[in-house]
Amino acid sequence: MSIYDYNVTTIDHNEVSLDEYKGKVVLIVNTASKCGFTPQYEGLQSLYESYHTKGLEILAFPCNQFMNQEPGTNEDIKQFCSINYNVTFKILNKVDVNGENTHPLYNYLKSRKKGVLGGRVKWNFTKFLVDKNGEVVKRFAPTTPPDKIKKFIEVLLTQ
Repeated sequence: MSIYDYNVTTIDHNEVSLDEYKGKVVLIVNTASKCGFTPQYEGLQSLYESYHTKGLEILAFPCNQFMNQEPGTNEDIKQFCSINYNVTFKILNKVDVNGENTHPLYNYLKSRKKGVLGGRVKWNFTKFLVDKNGEVVKRFAPTTPPDKIKKFIEVLLTQ
């Protein structure tokens, strides 16, 4: 299995097969608009602008499971990201990343790279880096700023 076996729904309610990202490096992040890490949207957008033409995709999955830090509707989230951070990478439908309603993609991601809480996502802005073959190669803590991931992305883009 790989991420290519999953479908996701965009913030505009369109279903997308992740096999559209074959041959790309993908950074998957669970996000929130009212979190102390929310300014990481700026760093994520910077990574996207720097590396998108070289093969990087960023998929942001809003999540309201951590102290209700993403309470808005899809339209609220989309507007927030656009107005405050000029986000141009893909924002997906709000999902659960832990618990009985966990999105199947997140069950897969967590099974491939465990974190400090084992098979759980610790907090908003946990990041999973996926290589061009759809394999999860690295997991980054919420405290890891996007610019610290740059060197890993660069390596994967040249492979």
